[in-house]
Amino acid sequence: MASDRPQVIPTTWQNPPSPIAEILDNPGSPAVSISPNHRWLVEFWRSELVPIEALAEPELGIAGFRINPKTRTSARSNPYTKIAVGELLNDRENRTTIDLPDDAKLTNFKWSDSGNLLAFTWIKPNGLELWVLNAETKQARQVTAPILNAAYGTPYRWIDEKRLLCKMIDETQLSAPIAPHIPIGPIVQENLGTKTPSRTYTHLLKNSHDENLFDYYTRSVLEIIELDDSRLGMRKCIWNAAIIDEAIPSPDNQYILLTTVQKPYSYQLPSGYFPRLIQVITIAGDPVYTVAEVPLIDRLSTKFDSVRVGRRSISWRADQPATLYWVEALDNGDPKEEATLRDRLSCLAAPFNTEPTKLWESEFRFRQVRWGNENLALVTERWYDDRRKLVWQINPSEPTNKPKLIFDRSLEDHYNDPGGPCLTPGPYHWQLLHFTPDNSGIYYAGKGASDAGVHPFLDIRDSQDLAENQKARRIWECQDPYYSGISRILTPDASQLILSRQSKTEPSNYFWLSDQTLTQITHYGDPAPQFSGIQKELVTYERSDGVNLSAQLYLPFGYVADRDGPLPIIFWVYPEEFKDAKLAGQITSSHHSFSRPHFTSVLFLLTQGYAVLDNPSMPIVGEGDAEPNDSYVEQLISSANSAIDYVVNRGIASRDRIGIGGHSYGAFTTANLLAHTDLFKLGIARSGAYNRTLTPFGFQGEQRDFWEATETYIHMSPFTHSAKIKSPLLLIHGAGDSNPGTYPVQTERLFEALKGLGAQVRYVSLPLEDHGYRSREAVGHALWEMVRWCDLYLKS
Repeated sequence: MASDRPQVIPTTWQNPPSPIAEILDNPGSPAVSISPNHRWLVEFWRSELVPIEALAEPELGIAGFRINPKTRTSARSNPYTKIAVGELLNDRENRTTIDLPDDAKLTNFKWSDSGNLLAFTWIKPNGLELWVLNAETKQARQVTAPILNAAYGTPYRWIDEKRLLCKMIDETQLSAPIAPHIPIGPIVQENLGTKTPSRTYTHLLKNSHDENLFDYYTRSVLEIIELDDSRLGMRKCIWNAAIIDEAIPSPDNQYILLTTVQKPYSYQLPSGYFPRLIQVITIAGDPVYTVAEVPLIDRLSTKFDSVRVGRRSISWRADQPATLYWVEALDNGDPKEEATLRDRLSCLAAPFNTEPTKLWESEFRFRQVRWGNENLALVTERWYDDRRKLVWQINPSEPTNKPKLIFDRSLEDHYNDPGGPCLTPGPYHWQLLHFTPDNSGIYYAGKGASDAGVHPFLDIRDSQDLAENQKARRIWECQDPYYSGISRILTPDASQLILSRQSKTEPSNYFWLSDQTLTQITHYGDPAPQFSGIQKELVTYERSDGVNLSAQLYLPFGYVADRDGPLPIIFWVYPEEFKDAKLAGQITSSHHSFSRPHFTSVLFLLTQGYAVLDNPSMPIVGEGDAEPNDSYVEQLISSANSAIDYVVNRGIASRDRIGIGGHSYGAFTTANLLAHTDLFKLGIARSGAYNRTLTPFGFQGEQRDFWEATETYIHMSPFTHSAKIKSPLLLIHGAGDSNPGTYPVQTERLFEALKGLGAQVRYVSLPLEDHGYRSREAVGHALWEMVRWCDLYLKS
């Protein structure tokens, strides 16, 4: 039925009502970094939102990413504008602001090994400069002219206190390639019978001109830059111009693990899949050893545990001066292939002229290795299909010794998660397992989720027997009514810790815990005091099939259900897939956290008289051989019904004033619930995908392709069911969305379908915005649209 409400088509950016606009403009708290030597605390300040003109700067989308061609930096960055530094424990009230212009654009911060020097880059109109801050003198010095190249990969790394390894612009280049005015021929792509599926990507290469642009902007010269006062900024070239992906010095700084991108390129995949040459060179630039020649990675299946053949996950051992390690697939990288063993971990020490040493072989897919010392390392393997995770203790010096299984658990079981090992800088300043002073134990930190709440902890586990059945010794645990986590272990015996702590009423700040005495280090205030008094509650309820569900319930200041009656309420949703129904209901978020809205948060609606049910559990469970998505819609509806029953039975809401909304996969969920139920009176869907035939080689947690699960793809696509959407639907999408699978065309086509079918629908395209919205203008406008939509169709 046609609406008689007046149509509002703004031609300029709109500002949301008070106090939303004021909160958006409030300065937030800074980002914080603690130096490796635990002496310094540095604050990095910037505005959370950027002006729209920052997104309008020149950019080039190419090979799957976007750069600013004028500065050869990543496009759409939000640089810091101010730095303050002080001693971690002694300057708790007053930190020194570094003397820099107000319009500084600072990025790429990295501490030196000593922890007294902090390198960073400064984006200038014509390029990227390298600077170094001395934390002791509080002085920042320019090291180079604007000649760093950050268009591709990390622009620099520390070698030692006196040298940096930098990727510089190739100064022999002439001007950028110019696109031919007249095409020189057709664009031809061909496949000769090999299966080469790929997910949906943006900003890919399209023609030979794009290839030339990719070469031009990403080519770098590898140089060593001096920091000594007498040699400051002096340059030594050690590798001629190439597309350098990574250049990582060995722990002893005698070698460099160099990765360069090779041809042929792909028009179907981003640059991360392009061929690569991985080799070891000396610090002087002499080639020593070829580690791998990686071909174009275009034959992976859609299974999540698919990997390429050959050596991968190549890096330096953190406990040795110059020893490589890598992993190789034993099943051709194909999880569909039957195999007793899947991966092999090997290592090879300098001078790289012997046979590699086999350290370990896995039943499932290798995930990570944590090095401790020559006699102990922890290796993790996982398998997505059954969400299984195994952790092994190995002896790198005695690889023939039988590995010891220490954890065998489900990734979905948060209540029995023992946490992960803590790390600390070792002899070469690389991160190693953090042993107790006598080496008898290893520190483990975890989130501490349980039926009683979320209480992060610090344990000591026996380093000789880390097995799960061996009881750990707990030395610290978060206590209600706070939500705290460990930021640093300051002393070898862990008697002194740096904690980040927050509560429902106190924003996150850093504290020094010393012998059970707690001292506050930072004093950041409430970024949105207008939210003081907002009521927050973790609520639990049950789905009809017995699965436990939970949500964060927010109520306006001063609201009392018995006195004030039901409120209009918005559910903000994002479902998850599970393999175990019993584990799907575990609660993993603390109800003692400090909640304030940022960007386009639905919590802003609390200031306008709405209640919010944030992230109500919507588990999509597929136990055994069942695929979760085969019953996606049915489980979604059941979860929604249970959440509605809960808020209605409590008297917080009435069934005629409940709305639904979400972002990305939550938008997809919103459209599905509107198509398959009449439970909700409106929908707000931001940056979603609605037609799964446009993502035929998998999406979210779906590993099957469209032709393997045609019925599921079609049934899950709300576009297919557009004619059943009767509630008013607000669609918002960033016009430059680069997220795989959520092209703006997804929203455009749904809008066209709904408009053609006579639905009440509004489509807002935000110019220059990506998958998440970052400009003050677009964020404010999106919130204005959300408030207006709710006022029209939910409150009145």
